[in-house]
Amino acid sequence: MIATISQQDSASELVVSYLETITNKGFSGDTDATYGTRLTASTDNSIYQQIPQGVIFPKSEKDIQIALQTAAQDPFLSLTFGPRGGGTGTNGQSLTPGIVVDLSRYMREILEINTDEGWVRVQTGVIKDQLNDFLRPYGFFFAPDLSTSNRATIGGMVNTDASGQGSLVYGKTSDHVLGLTTFLVDGTQMTTNPIAIDKAKLIAEQDTVIGNLYATVLNVCLDNRDAILQKFPRLNRFLTGYDLEHVLSDDLQTFDMSRLITGSEGSLGIVTEAKLNITSIAEFKTLINIKYDSFDSALRHSPFLVEARATSVETVDSKVLNLARQDIVWHSVSDLITDVENKDMQGLNMVEFNAVSPEDIKDKVDTLCRLLDECVKNQANGVIGYQLTSDKADILKIYGMRKKSVGLLGNAKGSQKPLAFAEDTAVPPENLADFIVEFRALLDSHNLQYGMFGHVDAGVLHVRPALDMCDPKQEQLLRVISDEVVKLTTKYGGLMWGEHGKGYRSEYGPEFFGDHLFKQLRIIKAAFDPHNRINPGKICTPIESEDSLVSVDGQKRSWFDKQISVDVKTSFNNAMTCNGNGICFNYDEKSPMCPSYKVTGDRRNSPKGRASLMREWLRLQESKDIDLLEVEKQLNQGEVITWWERYQHNRDKNKGVYDFSHEVKESMDECLACKACTTACPIKVDVPTFRSRFLNYYHSYYARPLKDYLVANIENSAPVMASFSKVINPIVNTKLVSALIRKTVGYVDTPTLSSPRLTKRIGKAHNFNFEKLSALSSAEQNEYVLIVQDPFTSFYEAELVESFIKVIIALGKKPILLPFKPNGKPQHVKGFLNEFKRTAKNAAQFLNSLSEINAPLVGLDASLVMCYRDEYNSILGELRGDFEVLLAHEWLATQSFKALANKISNDTQFTLLSHCTETTAMPKAANVWQNIFSDLRLSLNTTATGCCGMAGTYGHEAQNQNNSRALYEMSWQSVIKKNKPEQLLATGFSCRSQVKRYEKFKPKHPIELLAQIL
Repeated sequence: MIATISQQDSASELVVSYLETITNKGFSGDTDATYGTRLTASTDNSIYQQIPQGVIFPKSEKDIQIALQTAAQDPFLSLTFGPRGGGTGTNGQSLTPGIVVDLSRYMREILEINTDEGWVRVQTGVIKDQLNDFLRPYGFFFAPDLSTSNRATIGGMVNTDASGQGSLVYGKTSDHVLGLTTFLVDGTQMTTNPIAIDKAKLIAEQDTVIGNLYATVLNVCLDNRDAILQKFPRLNRFLTGYDLEHVLSDDLQTFDMSRLITGSEGSLGIVTEAKLNITSIAEFKTLINIKYDSFDSALRHSPFLVEARATSVETVDSKVLNLARQDIVWHSVSDLITDVENKDMQGLNMVEFNAVSPEDIKDKVDTLCRLLDECVKNQANGVIGYQLTSDKADILKIYGMRKKSVGLLGNAKGSQKPLAFAEDTAVPPENLADFIVEFRALLDSHNLQYGMFGHVDAGVLHVRPALDMCDPKQEQLLRVISDEVVKLTTKYGGLMWGEHGKGYRSEYGPEFFGDHLFKQLRIIKAAFDPHNRINPGKICTPIESEDSLVSVDGQKRSWFDKQISVDVKTSFNNAMTCNGNGICFNYDEKSPMCPSYKVTGDRRNSPKGRASLMREWLRLQESKDIDLLEVEKQLNQGEVITWWERYQHNRDKNKGVYDFSHEVKESMDECLACKACTTACPIKVDVPTFRSRFLNYYHSYYARPLKDYLVANIENSAPVMASFSKVINPIVNTKLVSALIRKTVGYVDTPTLSSPRLTKRIGKAHNFNFEKLSALSSAEQNEYVLIVQDPFTSFYEAELVESFIKVIIALGKKPILLPFKPNGKPQHVKGFLNEFKRTAKNAAQFLNSLSEINAPLVGLDASLVMCYRDEYNSILGELRGDFEVLLAHEWLATQSFKALANKISNDTQFTLLSHCTETTAMPKAANVWQNIFSDLRLSLNTTATGCCGMAGTYGHEAQNQNNSRALYEMSWQSVIKKNKPEQLLATGFSCRSQVKRYEKFKPKHPIELLAQIL
């Protein structure tokens, strides 16, 4: 059996006392010292891991002031703090052994906009894409771009002085900061903005905390001006750290403390508010995708493209392109980046032009295209072809692929994964190609694979060498390569940290700055944070401090992972491979991933959070000498403990005895099992699969709730109940029985059984007869369609199955209703894996027996059809066989509807809402429906939505009611309200049930509409 895992790495009594104290003083946000929350905050998008002592989630500036003022008093003077935003840093900037101050949960208000003056004021937990979505209707955007824009916060951008695509034109975050509000280590509030230097000198004369800061910064920046100008490189990506140069204007007449704080990585204070300038949106855009015979050709051609006055020049190598081809994202760009006949595309430059008028862009584009035509004709500069698009939607798709490529690199096969540790080097663009030649030679000398992409117009290339950090020798290699890259960037006049901050690379600061200038940084740090309490170890330490800087040798995630046996890591690869890219934190409510995180705001309830908890659970179980794979084998063969032992464990649980398994279980309970993560995540983290395995372990040790048994057995009970629907429906729908079910089972809004039942609706004309079908010729068999039943449509929505039969007949085919065979999906969702394996084996045997019949197998429910494809492969392996069950739209896509169009007269504008499983696993499903409707001269619009909040049985469980409704209101409700009921179509059974529950009408499935009008 599994083991009880006692409290791990408990928060100190001092931290617990501190959290209680600030709460008593009026801190209105959340405080959390649980191991699960601290574990989730222990990683970012880097290779490092540092478990903090606690996490606080302030709701206001007052909360932050209370937290810091309390910490400035005995007995809390030893506590340290680390501000955190989206957690997307690639170098551990937000990792801390102290208390995390997470501004991303609540401090997400956009406070004020002034379009006349061109600025916006925001709290620093605001997400970059959230801000631009707000600005778009006003005709503005916040210009600095980055690949993590859908989850990176403004606070994180300020603290790392972030930039990305288009920085040559739009600059870095620091170029757009007009003012900041920062709370210092003692709780003092400081507001900064550009002021006349004479005014700054007057402030410096004041004997106050802020006056002393001004005096220190003025002295350092004025007294060392020549040394600063000589040392700081003349680059677009000039520096991340304390920006001593730009605190003062070039004419030394203006002083701006905000420039010092921007890029300081949270080491000087906690930034709570930012005033930012905003840029008018250039309405006219053209993107030219230039294809090359080698990546070196793409790099060497980039200066020429910059001279063509492009807004941005982005590049990706063949490794990144090939990974994109294997991902769901490729379907959206495949026609925009086509292969060149008889040529091997090894590099791609994406050149964007934008302007406020078409005249401003036309000449630039035409000139470049003529030059590219000559290159292709003369086989010059390695150019083998190019494609051009001015469609904004297409341009967004291409950049979506480029952004996702960051995560895709982490999905490389094998134990060696491309890692971010020397990935944002910046050199003068004219030196980039030669620099990369040497960089590649360095990596090749160690026989390493790597991927490359980046911003060639700014001389920044993201190079991610593939290493296995669980291999001690390869971990040491990280240090060797880091040291060599520092030397290499120095040789070519550049920086190791051109875009993503220093973080754990802070140790290289003294080498870059030199002793004298680095001492000035330490003087400034001492003025702001004399006892090294704010993000200690980053950038520098206070001048009198003996504390160390963080180092690339710091504790990494691999320190934890290498304690897990190779067999277990391999078996749980769908959790182990999470690299922390955090795309599951996507703020967009219309994005399918991840509904449980979107509705709770708790990162434990995200694929990344669950993967982190699962990895740690595996590690801690193995530390107790538990052979997890052997235990699982025993579980799948039957019971491994007695009911009495399980009763005792449950008694301990009810008494409050701690077990880390309970923290993991709480997170897993919030999962909707929608499977969006299995395709939308670039790493393909598969929460539903490892969740079901965890539940299988957990409930071998602790008792299950009654509702789990009812859900798991729904496929056995539904056929029986369907026969008595006329009796059961009136009883179940009474208030008394509904209340009783809610109280005893924890189940609400039980679906109504179909009446009349399916067999009464269709009679025996479409019954299955194996002998009769087998006797037909192959051609005759091909006239049939075998309908694979599922419990939801057959017993709760029989009218849909009836409609599908009518559509099949209208298309000139002969429908056959296969006998109902349980699929097992409900068992899998609840972790009944032994039972699920038996069910899957039985269903697979039946469906494989039909393989000799030349007729398609077609199912109506996406989640169950996908179960045949995914979960059956996992649980059965080779025993699954090779049967194939199509979804209705997949089969309908092979049929012709044009001949039926003349029979139809309907000018309704229909709107389709897709099941989230279809949206992520089969992204072209909506296009299929549009094509069918188009053939029938019907109008069908598709709209992007997130999860409806039902997701199988999730929305029926009493404990999930608030979240289920919130998810529905978040994404679906507005679309429903904008359309008339007769206009709405929905492909998911659970989605239709959710709409019926809240809107008192049920949208049709597209098939029902087709049956009605054909």
